[in-house]
Amino acid sequence: MTLWIRYTHDGREGFGQLDGERIAVFEGDLFGAPTATGETLPLAEVAVAMPCRPSKLIALWNNFHAMAEKQELTLPEAPLFFVKPASSYAASGAVIPIPEAAGRVVYEGELGIVIGKRIRDADEATAADAIFGYTCTNDVTAPSILKADASFAQWVRAKGLDGFSPFGPVIATGLDPATLTVRTLVNGRERQNYPVSDMVFPPARLVSLLSQGMTLEPGDLIACGTSNGVGPIPKGATVDVVIDGIGALSNRFE
Repeated sequence: MTLWIRYTHDGREGFGQLDGERIAVFEGDLFGAPTATGETLPLAEVAVAMPCRPSKLIALWNNFHAMAEKQELTLPEAPLFFVKPASSYAASGAVIPIPEAAGRVVYEGELGIVIGKRIRDADEATAADAIFGYTCTNDVTAPSILKADASFAQWVRAKGLDGFSPFGPVIATGLDPATLTVRTLVNGRERQNYPVSDMVFPPARLVSLLSQGMTLEPGDLIACGTSNGVGPIPKGATVDVVIDGIGALSNRFE
């Protein structure tokens, strides 16, 4: 398993492999054939950045059996998704302001799939090969905006405000996603705890279906949807999305 991290150090952006409290610095293209420079940096001396820069963030709805059962939702025959704008991206450690217009906001801790190869109309085997790795995501949502107009559910506006798509802190490669568990903590108290294996569309199948007619590029991020336990984010709270093997995405909301 490898943990890839992006950072800022002395005003310059870089990336490398995280090993404990040190970063082995690499150069080149993360999704190509990056090479080690031989330099290492202490994690404590860098500012953690977003681990990639997605051209698009695709977010899923109704992708977990347990949540569908609790909300009495019919399981979808194909992925139900929307796209979040780049202005909503944020790194782990970022302080995220909650705009007054958002009203009450909620967390949704999720697994994120990071694409490593350009694909379109891919079968499952090709889709599996195109998955670079996995990260933690928080699909922050303003429910009052989502349901403000009875004629049109405002998914993008409700979930696409500035800072409403934090992800990171790393991209983990070499993981079996079926063994992972997503936990969400608010001010240190666990609010979500669910297995990734409960997904309606597991990662390779999901990527294959999303690629039908839509090109997926290296660095694109797929937020796999959430399960039971979604709840409010009080102002001033710190929300951690924790996936063992990947790490903890941590953000304070003000």
